Amino acid sequence: MKTNNLIVDKSFVFSVRIVKLFSHLRSKKVERELCAQLLKSGTSIGANIEEALGGSSKKDFIYKLEIAYREARETKYWLRVLNESDLFEKKLADSFIIDCDELLKLLTAIINSSKK
Repeated sequence: MKTNNLIVDKSFVFSVRIVKLFSHLRSKKVERELCAQLLKSGTSIGANIEEALGGSSKKDFIYKLEIAYREARETKYWLRVLNESDLFEKKLADSFIIDCDELLKLLTAIINSSKK
């Protein structure tokens, strides 16, 4: 699904990867609550970006992007917890954390430029 909108595309791909990771972790019998927290926050990033695009005002747009930013921070936290708990492969964890950091940087840039 290509939209020619970098943040929309990257957050969508990230959400799909999170869903697949959730399924992988659950098949390995990782605690359901840990997996659910990751699934909720990880897929919420893209959902809030989509909501921002349909915002009724610039203020609403920024507010939804700020929620996406906070969800990305939470997602990074859960990825780090799972990684440090040795619940999934380090190389895979690093890949997710790098992608999450990229989303955080993009969101920060968009939020900052929108506030000006």
